[in-house]
Amino acid sequence: MSHETIYRSLYLQARGVLKKQLIEHLRCQRVIRRSRHATQKGPHRGQISNAISISQRPASADDRAVPGHWEGDLLCGSKNSFIVTLVERHSRYVMLAKVPNKETETVVNALIKQARKLPDELYKSLTWDRGKELADHRRFTMETDIAVYFCDPQSPWQRGSNENTNRLLRQYFPRKTDLAPYSQAHLNKIARRLNERPRKTLDFHTPAERFSECVASIR
Repeated sequence: MSHETIYRSLYLQARGVLKKQLIEHLRCQRVIRRSRHATQKGPHRGQISNAISISQRPASADDRAVPGHWEGDLLCGSKNSFIVTLVERHSRYVMLAKVPNKETETVVNALIKQARKLPDELYKSLTWDRGKELADHRRFTMETDIAVYFCDPQSPWQRGSNENTNRLLRQYFPRKTDLAPYSQAHLNKIARRLNERPRKTLDFHTPAERFSECVASIR
């Protein structure tokens, strides 16, 4: 039996109190089943000046063979609260950054700060969606020498690792949660939990183990 069969049974056959009780045990606790290709992001997205398409991203980033290629996005909460989420494609290593708003200056500053925590060899590119929060992507590239690539409009699946990570984060930050009260120390704690979780796609190694191997290889 596939996982999709189980989800269909839950969402299409369960009703009333039973359905509510079952949904409470799901990580994301969604009341409807959405396609993995669906997006709720509106038509205002996509207007990024001088955006470099994901089609121009190096092949080494596409096949995950080389570490240092990251995907990023904003996790949204209630009351206009946000968290910057970053995932390294090779190791699935996660970094989170607290931001007070989604203004491009704020987000770019947070991304620059996170980038400076890593060796240059482990941060070569960043793939983002078409959100206006990265309108000033050229400043990020100028200050970090990290290339930024943008997904095609309404194509969140092109940042699959990041989309999956955001779903995992909903276990800790359910939808409609005000994210503003959470400190950076708390975000670091949540990131550590995800990084120490074994992943099937990593042969049940953890992202932390894989990322540590990457760090050791450049020393």
